[in-house]
Amino acid sequence: MGRWFLHPMRVRYQETDQMGVVYHANYLNWFEIGRTEWVRQAGITYKEMEARGLLLPVTDVEASFKQPALYDDWITIATQVAEMTSVRVRFESRVLSGNLAESFGDLYEGDEPPGVLLVRGGTKHVWVNKEWKPVRFAREAPDWYDRMVRLAARRE
Repeated sequence: MGRWFLHPMRVRYQETDQMGVVYHANYLNWFEIGRTEWVRQAGITYKEMEARGLLLPVTDVEASFKQPALYDDWITIATQVAEMTSVRVRFESRVLSGNLAESFGDLYEGDEPPGVLLVRGGTKHVWVNKEWKPVRFAREAPDWYDRMVRLAARRE
């Protein structure tokens, strides 16, 4: 079973086209919001990571569009860590219709988060330093690495 973190938000006008449909690139922004909030759940902020000289650039992204989100809709960004090593991390993301946090809080445990699927996707990342050289996260920040591993742990 997965451990999904749920982040609800309302679709903003600037994220849509003239038809009121969310422009496809905005889903990648929403994946980033989901990742940022997932990391925050571990008690870490991207600002703190960058101050420590650790960066987490995207190396690969995928998205599969099932249904559109529309202006002023409530959506939920669901995020989980699918794989994590000391050097790499892969996040899975789902964008779902509605504010699921009202029913489930900020955590849902299950293979897939509930609700109507709008977009399925994910991102792959590698830990680097400010010189863009790969680093071992477990060596550079063992306390943070342990927190993220515990948070990402799956219950079988």
